[in-house]
Amino acid sequence: MRISKAVEAQFAQICADRSALHRIPEESGQERKTQRYVLDALAALEPDELAPCADTGVRAVFRGDGSGRCVAFRADMDALCIAEGTGRPDASEHPGHMHACGHDGHMACLLALARLVAGRRDALRDHVVLLFQPSEEAVGGARRMIEAGAMDNPKVDAIYALHMMPDLPLGAIGTCVGALMASTAEVDITIHGRAAHGAMPHLGADAVAAAAHLYTLLQTTVARRVNPFERALITVGRLRAGTRRNVIADHALLECTVRSFSDEVRDQLLAYIQDDMRGVEAALGVRCQMRELFGYPCVFNDEGEVRRLAKAAGDSILQVTPKMAAEDFSYFQHVAPGAYCFCGCMDDAHNAPLHNEKFDFDERALLYGVQLFHNMIASHD
Repeated sequence: MRISKAVEAQFAQICADRSALHRIPEESGQERKTQRYVLDALAALEPDELAPCADTGVRAVFRGDGSGRCVAFRADMDALCIAEGTGRPDASEHPGHMHACGHDGHMACLLALARLVAGRRDALRDHVVLLFQPSEEAVGGARRMIEAGAMDNPKVDAIYALHMMPDLPLGAIGTCVGALMASTAEVDITIHGRAAHGAMPHLGADAVAAAAHLYTLLQTTVARRVNPFERALITVGRLRAGTRRNVIADHALLECTVRSFSDEVRDQLLAYIQDDMRGVEAALGVRCQMRELFGYPCVFNDEGEVRRLAKAAGDSILQVTPKMAAEDFSYFQHVAPGAYCFCGCMDDAHNAPLHNEKFDFDERALLYGVQLFHNMIASHD
């Protein structure tokens, strides 16, 4: 994909935006400074519509002449509760928080796109909707934006988003048709037992033993009850139980994530977990409860929109293997067809993974993201 002179001319401002946003990382639902920066930057461009959305988000609309489609582009805004270790001169000014997932870069891309669109407004055929979304890392800010009308007036025909991706080389655009990212459910399983002296276990109901049996059952469930042609997992990332070495535990908590590339398989897994819980209850005399905290549908790329994206990316396009990570961009895809892609940012100097204290990227990667989106907007040029 060739970087145009118009996009190249944005590079200094793209870096300045990314740097300013990198300094002020804010966790989900708290993106006040970030929102203010985005609103001020967009206000100078005089979009046809500009307003806060879903509390800490932002929505801007640049209207074309109506002869094209209405296309939306989304950037996520929130940061992570990670202490920064990059050594950047513009490192986080908010202790314990950093943009370790590239959202600062995503926003910088969309601000650059806004400037390009504003500069060619008279030639626009498409209506262009820019969505700066809060709370991607936590509880699904996409759904709140939809409920606030972000996809309406004008009604969005298609939506796109990208994500910085350190597993792909600088300049690559990776995507695929169909499932790209997993359907997920975050669940807590509480086991209620009965305490007793460790020397008299027959008088208690051991929550630790129940947790161990349940853990094994959950893995067996994936291996033996799910069609082997379907990809699925149940991960128990945290287990807490007991109070003392010589007391039978009366309580255990398993914190789990359930993932697959099918919403239907995810729902099957949740039902199978209930079956496993009932079995442990019958065998060990405990009581089990499952609480679903939140979950996202599968990011499922529309075939037609992937074709459009691939055409815009040209020789930068790569077909990638779906990832078990999850993304609430999937909610937008339930409202309008869309395509999600990964923007390669790996080089010798930048290879730390996402959600790592040293995550950083060569900002030239952002030029490819801006160019990709710019190529997807119809105009009379």
